Amino acid sequence: MWKRRAAALLFGAALVIALVLLRTADPYAVQVARETTFDVFQQIKPRQAPADLPVRIIDIDESSLAAIGQWPWSREVMARIADRLNELGAATMAFDVLFSEPDRFGMDAVFAKALSDRPSVLVTSRSGQGGVAPAPKSGFAMTGMDVLPNLPPLQGVAAPLPILLDVAAGVGVASLDVAGAGVARRLPLLWSNGTVPLPTLAVETLGVAQGASTLVVLGNDAGTVDGLRIGAFDVPTGPTGEMWLYYRPLGPETFISAKDLLADDYARLAPQLAGQIVLVGASAAGLLDIRASALGEAVPGVSIHLQALEQMLTGTFLMRADWVGGLELLLLAVSVVAVVLAVFLLGPLLGLLVSAAIGALMLSVSWLAFTQYGLLLDPSFALFAVLVAYAAMSFFQFAVTDADRRRIRRAFAHYVEPSLLTQIEANAGLLKLGGDLRELTVMFSDVRNFTALSERKAPAELVGILNRLFAALGAAIVAHQGTIDKFMGDAVMAFWNAPVDVPQHASRACEAALAMRLALERLNAGQDEKISIGIGISTGPALVGNMGFETRFDYSCIGDTVNVASRLESACKELGYDILVTDQTRLAAPDLAFLPAGHIPLKGISQPEPVHLLIGSAELAASAGFAALRADHDAVLAAWAQGQPGTDLLQRCLASASSIDARLAGFYQRAKQRQQDFAVVLDARRS
Repeated sequence: MWKRRAAALLFGAALVIALVLLRTADPYAVQVARETTFDVFQQIKPRQAPADLPVRIIDIDESSLAAIGQWPWSREVMARIADRLNELGAATMAFDVLFSEPDRFGMDAVFAKALSDRPSVLVTSRSGQGGVAPAPKSGFAMTGMDVLPNLPPLQGVAAPLPILLDVAAGVGVASLDVAGAGVARRLPLLWSNGTVPLPTLAVETLGVAQGASTLVVLGNDAGTVDGLRIGAFDVPTGPTGEMWLYYRPLGPETFISAKDLLADDYARLAPQLAGQIVLVGASAAGLLDIRASALGEAVPGVSIHLQALEQMLTGTFLMRADWVGGLELLLLAVSVVAVVLAVFLLGPLLGLLVSAAIGALMLSVSWLAFTQYGLLLDPSFALFAVLVAYAAMSFFQFAVTDADRRRIRRAFAHYVEPSLLTQIEANAGLLKLGGDLRELTVMFSDVRNFTALSERKAPAELVGILNRLFAALGAAIVAHQGTIDKFMGDAVMAFWNAPVDVPQHASRACEAALAMRLALERLNAGQDEKISIGIGISTGPALVGNMGFETRFDYSCIGDTVNVASRLESACKELGYDILVTDQTRLAAPDLAFLPAGHIPLKGISQPEPVHLLIGSAELAASAGFAALRADHDAVLAAWAQGQPGTDLLQRCLASASSIDARLAGFYQRAKQRQQDFAVVLDARRS
């Protein structure tokens, strides 16, 4: 026993180590599950923002392309956009549009003049053409160690034309993430051109809007970034200067179509644009600036910069500091250890409840951290680990239990009475393959409500119960010269009169059943949870012999007699009594105490089968008390057969039965509901 318990603990320890190592390795699938979980959190509870945030988007949408013409537009059109934004009082305008090539109409100077009249920001972006990143317009101050080596590199860029760059108040990076594909979940606020940091578009726009000439990078002694100070705003970041994006659904009031700004009645837009930070970008699908957001929506890239601006303005951030990963590993290890111990100590059923509680707790803690503190604590791998740990430990426990059951079955399958073994050894021909048709008495025994019992008991305890039960029942069978055919889970099959002749085999089988009843009573003595069994016995012809192939076979029997015994055992619960025998068995064991139980239908048997209750031994059968009970029993059956209630007779039966066998009370209670089964008994006796 201690070896199996030690093996279970070692298996659990290996499981904990394997899951912690897997999480530490952090493969791609784990990363996807983690970030998808954070997306789901945002979808359930998106960011809330006040309605009066001073940010707007001039949207180059499909209707604008239809009205103004195909892209790219002339710089004269872009100049008109800039002039009208200036005229309507926009505080700052930022163009999320690349102007890296000269205008085909030669209107770059016109556009440059319009940009110079109002604080404006242009963008640079990563490109495969290998251009050099322009110098930042903003100054930078740093605290702590140099963070430049830890910033994402910006190599190979498309930059604005010098004539435009010279007059712009700021220049920011339009690229949304390092990978440049997939869901935009994090926005690098700082990039490195190899010598100095470069701000992203949202950072540069916020700095220009405040007139902040210097951005402060809040570094630490490890050379990583803790945050960024942009004028009056402090923005926490990850170690490489990235910010987690926290999305909200943007309403139509955020967007103003470019065609409306270019229309003759553009003055009506003044209330929407005066004092606003205005981003100019494209939502038209053909301009290839559509990205996936954490809300599961396809959104224009310019709106992602606006989301970042709103987070900075409202101080609403999501955080996932370096120490969060360590906390997740600790919670993972504790959770898996708890599940392992729960299944080990309490069994699979209670272990399932504990595992579910741990999973719910992890999910609740992660949700609370997200909603109350903006902390991104991943529950996905912990939930996966709890599930794996429970399944693996349960499988291990059940595998051990099943191995023990098979060992018990193998051991008891060789149980036969020593005198029979002597005869088998003397006649090796008995073990040849094939079968003989001979008269047998076959017994089936099964534990009642075993499934419910197995759910309430730990596997090790359940195996112990089966060991003790099978030992007692098997000993009773062997003591009465029976051959144990097999153990089937919680059931026993045995037969008499094979492989060698057993005189009075029906009587010996019935005596074995009575001995099994007594053995069970001794096992149940002093136990809080009693075990009950049902026994069915049938006598008749059956084919018995070694069945299988030359190197592996079982000595067993088949036939209607076997089927009837099995069906009788199943009928014990229906009839309310623990030992049922066929009429052939009763006739072959006339000295024992039997009571008729009617003709009952059995599955697979064409006609109702006459069935009898095995009450007790030959001594009981010869007693005056049993004779009185038999007379009362016959009287109540006769009354029922004639359609009479027989209430007084039933009470007499119950009174007589109380001193003979208390189990009969259950039989009589059920018998009242099946009086039609006894009409056949009366007719059979009359004939």
